[in-house]
Amino acid sequence: MKLYLVLLIVCFSACKQKDVAKVKAEPITKTEESKIEAIDLTVYNFNELEPLLNIKDDKIYVINFWATWCAPCIKELPYFETLNKEYKSKNVEVILVSLDFPKQYDTKLKPFILKHKLESKIVVLDDVDSNTWIPKVDKDWSGAIPTTIIYNKNKRAFYEKSFDLEELKIELNKFLN
Repeated sequence: MKLYLVLLIVCFSACKQKDVAKVKAEPITKTEESKIEAIDLTVYNFNELEPLLNIKDDKIYVINFWATWCAPCIKELPYFETLNKEYKSKNVEVILVSLDFPKQYDTKLKPFILKHKLESKIVVLDDVDSNTWIPKVDKDWSGAIPTTIIYNKNKRAFYEKSFDLEELKIELNKFLN
């Protein structure tokens, strides 16, 4: 029994060390460091963000709530970047609302933006009172991410799901036609 316990502890320790090695970040060069420092994040509380969710002009807005710690969010981000590039001339604006933790803006969020060359408008929501602001975004939102809103001055659609590029274009095209 003691041997089994020792083997279990050794195996668990080895696995943990292996995981730590995988997570270890690559060193950042001075050039990358200065580019990261140059990224100017707009940080809002919900009252400041809310007007972005209700603009009444001639644009179509695609608002995606995401975070660097959310795997499904990361997977779909390139699709929003594609929309941003392909539909900008059709009066579509993509806004990526990061829900990353404030302590990680410089260590995770900014390096992520740089590494993935995100060009869509990025704002950060820093408002701990999620029980108040989540239902203001949409009454049916459970708070899970990724979540997307597509709207214009005449209609609005809410999606608490992940998208692939084709699905995202189909939903956006409902606003263009």
